Formats: sequence, structure tokens, C-alpha cells
Amino acid sequence: MRRVSRLFLIACAVFQIGCGAAATTSSSSTPLPAAGVIVSVSPSLANVRAGDTQQFTVIVTGTSNKTVNWTVNGVAGGNATVGTLNSSGLYSSPAALPSPATVTIIAASAADSSAKSSSTITLLNPIPVLASINPSSFATGAFNLTVTGSKFTSGAKVLFAGAPLNTSFVSSNQLTVSGTASFAGTFAIMVSNPDPGSSVSGAVNVTVGSGGGNPPVACAAMSLGQGASVNGFLPFPADNAWNQDISGAAPDPNSAAIINFIGANIAIHPDFGVGQFSGQSIGIPYVVVGAQQAPVDINFTAFGSESDAGPMPVPPDAPIEGFPNPGNGDRHVLVLDNSNCWLYELYSSFPAAGGSWNAGSSAVWDLLADENRPFTWTSADAAGLPIFPGLARYDEAASGQIKHALRFTLQSSRAAFVPPASHWASNSSNALAPPMGMRLRLKSSFNIAPYSALNQTILKALKQYGMIMADNGSSMYLSGAPDDRWDNNDLHLLGNLHASDFEVILMNPIYTASNVPQGAAPVIATFTANPSTTTAGSSGTLSWNSSGASYSIITPQIGAVRGASVTVAPAQTTTYTLAATNQFGRTTASVTVTVH
Repeated sequence: MRRVSRLFLIACAVFQIGCGAAATTSSSSTPLPAAGVIVSVSPSLANVRAGDTQQFTVIVTGTSNKTVNWTVNGVAGGNATVGTLNSSGLYSSPAALPSPATVTIIAASAADSSAKSSSTITLLNPIPVLASINPSSFATGAFNLTVTGSKFTSGAKVLFAGAPLNTSFVSSNQLTVSGTASFAGTFAIMVSNPDPGSSVSGAVNVTVGSGGGNPPVACAAMSLGQGASVNGFLPFPADNAWNQDISGAAPDPNSAAIINFIGANIAIHPDFGVGQFSGQSIGIPYVVVGAQQAPVDINFTAFGSESDAGPMPVPPDAPIEGFPNPGNGDRHVLVLDNSNCWLYELYSSFPAAGGSWNAGSSAVWDLLADENRPFTWTSADAAGLPIFPGLARYDEAASGQIKHALRFTLQSSRAAFVPPASHWASNSSNALAPPMGMRLRLKSSFNIAPYSALNQTILKALKQYGMIMADNGSSMYLSGAPDDRWDNNDLHLLGNLHASDFEVILMNPIYTASNVPQGAAPVIATFTANPSTTTAGSSGTLSWNSSGASYSIITPQIGAVRGASVTVAPAQTTTYTLAATNQFGRTTASVTVTVH
């Protein structure tokens, strides 16, 4: 990222104004400024939300009297309608927007009132704060809710899984809404204030029950498309390592030494943003698909024995990391299925014939469960971890709350891993080189107040959930998804953080080649087809009885499955293979359906 700086030649502009005034006749009613007295105010333009403040700085030259008199829209010191300005230049915006929603502040020299400078303030609606929903759980069908919080404005809308509801404004602290829930599950409620300065609150979840107990509908809240909002859906259960609050966890006794090995002065680099760098998008993209996306075959080119077989619902135009010119990088592809609640991730991905994909490795993740890769197995990431749950995404950063750890990389790592990681990719024998899965936490003493609201959300997450080392790469590079709404200059300010601002969370256990856990792979007692002989296109059922599996996949045609049976309709004689996997390995069984 490049920081763009601009030089405003204020003094030159003021000089030109002074020259124009010198040509005015002595009969002018406007007094001339004293020679050499110049006033300048910065910033010259500002956006301020209702109820917020903005500090202005004034410089007076040409006189020893540095005092200025402030006015807001011509009112000395301002008032409750247009905002107030104290003698130190601190502007406090009004609680409600005036019409028009712009004001002008002027600083005039006390030594010569004709020497002055101004700034234009555009006033924006506040960012709404959502506190609670009543009721917080209800059945499918029509519903009515009362939404409480603060900073609601007239025209605010309540969003249910990203869709606006019929909303009535009661007060700045309360809204009432009505709507219809078609599906059971957990859904995010947010409040959106209108323009000027439209903004969205953080999310509060509500539970919609139908009695059917069909868990995948929890993912239905996710919108479809590349970089789509997941509308508050949180991958994996609350007790999953990615979602654990580690703000109170003990630091590792070797924390200081490890930080020094990494390089205490190495700056954080947000490896995501808007636009392109060297012809490539900045960040790791993802796409959300639904039931309409057919599964396709995955052909492995490198780590097939440690990969999850297809088919997977990967669109032919799925964005590849580094698009539109992916080059020879990691070429990750991340796909979320909002109809079945699975996450599919590919490494070194290339589109192939017939809609299939070639990949160096792949991993399937059940978004509703605590899944671990088999110990010593990779995933689409070197640490054997999922990638998507560790990305900083604009939609959640803008909501004001990131509820999970973030992914980051370091240049050096050793042959060891810390759960939830399952794999190492060592390039250092130094005992202080970090293991994969090591978690860093931003120190609680780090002052986040100077940063923007968006950056503060990221920094709060680094204090509460930390960041997990997932791959070898540039040190202290923080992962996120590309989005046209990021502000690269603002994100660049995160570079003021250094490794020394972090501490290593206690690592226990640390697994190496000498103590990798051993255990039993899943057991498949039966895997049958009924009928086992059929005609082309006729439906049949595959059934299985297994134990000890974290997740299961059936190839070909089916893919990741839950439960103990699935319907198939083969067009020709087909041998189906069930692969059941847990942290200790994989077990397979096959059955053939003969088609006459």
C-alpha cells in the first residue's frame, strides 16, 4: 500500500487573497487586515457525525497575539442547533442534524478581526447502537419486535439477515418492526441509519424456531455472491478456538523471547484492502453459493492424500486469490455454501475442463461443528487451519464488532504446531521460531483511541480474540478479504503497531514429531445401497453406520454429508466411496450400484 500525501499551499492562497484586497478602494466597507497577520485553520473540510466532536487547529502568524474568536454559522461559539466550538477549537456537533446539514466555522484573529480562516463541516447521521431485541426468540411466520439502543434516527431501518423490515421510528432509543420469518435458525438483526453518512450497527442474534431442528438453515442468513455479507453468521460453535475470548489468557513464559525472534520492531501490515497492487486484488477473496450451484470434481496435483475429495460446489468463475491476475502465489479459492453450511477451501487452484478444478490441496469444513484436521495433515493453509474464519471482512468491521481471531503469517516457523493447527511447514530449527497455530494478543495497554472506528474494531478483536499464525510468509501480515469499501490510507495506519505491542498466549500443548497424539480412526460398520441394482435415473438410498467421525464425504457426485443416509440416482453403474475422517485419520468403505 502506498500512502498518498498532499501539500496544501495555504499561505500562498492567503497571499493571493491579500493582493486582491490591496486593489480595493479606500471607500470599501471591509477593513483591510494588518500587514502580515495570517490565520489558518485545519482541517479545512471535515465530516462529523451527530453527537461527535472534531478538533480544529489554528495557526496565527504576523502578531504576538495568538488568540482567535470562533464562530459557527456566524454565531459566536455556536449553539445547540449548529454545534458549539470552544476556545481550544473543539467542535461538538448537535444531537440532531440541521437543514442544510453543513456548517461553516470561522477563526478570526483577536488582533485583527479581518484576518480569518474558515472550515466547512458536513454533518452526518450517527452510527446506531443496537442493545437488545424483544422477543429474542420466536417461531417461523409473522413476528413483531421491539428494538432498543441509541442514536437511532428518523428513517432508520431494521435489517433481518440483511433484508430491511417494516420499521417504525419511536425515538432515538427505540424502533418497532414487523416481518415474516420463513426459516428456522439463528439470524442477525442490525439497524441501519439513512444518509447523510448511512451506517449500520453491530449485530444482535435472534433465534427462529420451527420444531424441525434442521441446523443448516442457520447459514441461510448469508447473502450470495463474491464477497457477500454473511449478515452476522459466525462460523463454528461459540467454543471453537477461532471464537474463544483470550483477553484473560495467560501469556507464554517465552513470549518476550519469541517476539524478539520475530523482530520487535516489525510493523503490522494489513494484507487486504481496495483496488489492486501490481495488477492483483489485495486480500483473500471468497464467494457464497447456494443450492443452485452444482458440485464439481476436484483433481489434486500435490497433496491429494491429505486432502478432502470432491465434489465441491465451486463455481467456474470463483475468484482466485490475486485475481484478476492470480500469478504463481497461493491461489486460494474459498467457497461457502449457505444451503448446507459447509466451507470449501482450495490451494493452488486452477479451473479445468468441464467445470472441474485442479488444486494442490483442499479441505472441507463443517461450519456447524468443531472439526479438526487429522494430526500432521495440511489443509488449504500450511497450518491445517481454515482460512475464511480468520479473515478481516469489511461487513463485520463496519458493524463495530469482529467476534473471532484473525489470521496472520510469519517468515519463520519450526517443526511444531499448537492446536487448533494440525500441520507444520518448518523453515527454521531455532527453538524460538514460532510453531504453527501460535496466537498473539494485542496488549491491553495499547491505546486504540487515535484510530478510526473501523480500525478500532480490528484492534479490539486483536485484544479480545488475538491472531493465529497460519502460514509462512511476510512477517506480521494480517489477512483479510478484498472489498471496495476499505480505505487503504486508513488501513495503512495499522502499520503503527509493531510486534512488540503483542504478546504470545500460553502454548500448551506444543506438538512435535516426538509427541503427536495417536488414536483410532473412525469405524465404518456398514455402508450399503438399496437397491444395489437399478435402472438409469431411478432413485436409491445409500446408508451407513459409522462411529468416531468428525465429518464424512461420499464420492462421486455427493460430497460432504451429515446424517446416516443420502439419496442417489446414478445414470450408470457407479461405485460410491464413503470417507469418514477424524483427528487421527481417515477410514473408507465402498459400495457399487449396478445400473442396467
